[in-house]
Amino acid sequence: MTYLTFCYLRIMKSDCKDCAIKSKAVSKLSTEEIEKLSFSCALVRFRQGDSLIRQGTFSTNVAYLRSGLAKIHIAGPYHEQIVRIVKAPSYLGLPTTFGDKINQYSVTAIEAAEVCYIDIDTFRYLLKANHNFSYEILLEICNNELEVFHRCANRTQKQMRGKIADVLIEFSERIYNSQVFKIPLTQEDLGNLVDSSRESVSRVMTEFENDGIIKLSGKKVEIINKQSLALISANG
Repeated sequence: MTYLTFCYLRIMKSDCKDCAIKSKAVSKLSTEEIEKLSFSCALVRFRQGDSLIRQGTFSTNVAYLRSGLAKIHIAGPYHEQIVRIVKAPSYLGLPTTFGDKINQYSVTAIEAAEVCYIDIDTFRYLLKANHNFSYEILLEICNNELEVFHRCANRTQKQMRGKIADVLIEFSERIYNSQVFKIPLTQEDLGNLVDSSRESVSRVMTEFENDGIIKLSGKKVEIINKQSLALISANG
């Protein structure tokens, strides 16, 4: 597992059989297949800001985000583009399992994270050997692709206020399941996520606070008027 040479935190042997948060796909494997998976899997702990996958590097592993939060981002000709925020549990780097052997994007931890790195040859073997496992992996790829399509449509068709409203609702409902949360991104990152500048993000957030929609305290956000936020999101 050559990618693991880039990691500086503790690497531990993973026992997939006893894992309490194994993926739905892994739950479809036989006892023998789970043992084979465990033999080819290593659990790595990361700090916030650590690189989990690097764009342009050779891919020898499939990564499974076991806990934490990460951003998928691509280096473009002019600036970095954040494609999506990934909440555990979720697979990372699945496209290289079937396609190009070079990682086409980077993944960085935006909270402390645990990642299981699975040898790509073992993963491909399981895809061929167990159809139920393959089906669950295919479902995850399709769901991820649809999410990216929807986000792309919102980015190109919504105004700035609608984009920021979408991000706040996503953090509130999908990621933290709370009206009060701490945004784990910088305002520059938020700008990259919604195709705008840091200054525009700051201006809209201030407008939302002045309108009584949210309350800000540093990176901490409290949604005061969720109905208004949802209306801004819907109208774009």
